Amino acid sequence: MKILLLFISLMLPAGSHALANTATTPPILAAKSYLLYDYTSNQVLVDQNGDARMEPASLTKLMTAYLAFDAIKHGTISLEQKLSVSAAAVNFTNGESRMLLKAGQLVSVDDLLHGLIVQSGNDAAITLAVNIAGSVAGFVDMMNQEAKRLGMKNTHFSNPVGLSDTQNYSSAFDLALLAAAIVRDYPQHYPLFSIRNYSFNNVTQSNRNRLLWLDPYADGMKTGFTESAGYCMVGSVNRNGRRLISVLFGADSDRLRASESQKLLNFGLEYFDTARLYNKNQPVATLRIWKGTESHLPIGFRRELFLTIPKGTRDQLKATMETRQPVFAPVSGGQQLGVLKLQLDGLPYAEFPLVALESVPLANVFSRGWDSIRLFFQ
Repeated sequence: MKILLLFISLMLPAGSHALANTATTPPILAAKSYLLYDYTSNQVLVDQNGDARMEPASLTKLMTAYLAFDAIKHGTISLEQKLSVSAAAVNFTNGESRMLLKAGQLVSVDDLLHGLIVQSGNDAAITLAVNIAGSVAGFVDMMNQEAKRLGMKNTHFSNPVGLSDTQNYSSAFDLALLAAAIVRDYPQHYPLFSIRNYSFNNVTQSNRNRLLWLDPYADGMKTGFTESAGYCMVGSVNRNGRRLISVLFGADSDRLRASESQKLLNFGLEYFDTARLYNKNQPVATLRIWKGTESHLPIGFRRELFLTIPKGTRDQLKATMETRQPVFAPVSGGQQLGVLKLQLDGLPYAEFPLVALESVPLANVFSRGWDSIRLFFQ
């Protein structure tokens, strides 16, 4: 029996057309590495040394926060629970950021999360790490396991704080993955990243993320600095339901990392549109299926499918569907049966797996036999 590849041209759903604009050359930023990621469509829009291993400084604390959120989810700690501050947690050199904890103090997890995210407190990070994992070393193991699970291939952590160490590194692409995971997995905690000021021990400290003051759509996420890393930032904006995430390493100043990050985010908003192509579980096509209890099977996507393209280019977008024929039962819901391939202006642009939207079990022996006869003559 021959296995055939079936190609079908598809009409994309109609959408609004933006004014034509093909000037999509990304800005050149004063930074060592940077990346712009569209969270809504899961696309990288700008990539300058995005896989280069860089010192993340306090951007490390994004993983510390992610694991703290996970510990809350699984009941290891709770927001109201008060944790003990160890002497090691407050044993830092001058100049390191802290929320001004005192050894032996009992502090709520809620306060510690504010201190970690808003004030970038190293003391908060150590206190959370020790109480979640039993030791800093145990927590670092958790950080690296989670990085591996998330697909952060150019990341390794050696501490939960972001102190300079040759074994504490990450990349712009990996931190975009981590930032997206925080937004996706813990939306209930994400508002912490947009808080401008927080007071603890009668001292008010401001968030170092200048974007929260510069851009009304900015709502996160984290800054970092060491002498060797320079000024770093993971930024995020959410405009009209569309979220962009920027990652930047190695700017020369606090002001520059904010202005360069804002340039990157504005570029994505100004020169790209994100459109919904298909709804979750919306049939894209129907396939003939053999030897099953059903003769036809709808295929599509198990999530909403968004695509980000340069503004004014939607008319240049063409879609084809590729499936391998014939398709035999049994088929499980979610099983990949084809690929949606998109071209923009005649060039390959994106591919998305097409999956079965329903399950089709194997038919009885008589039906299977009849289908075998029909296939023979085809």
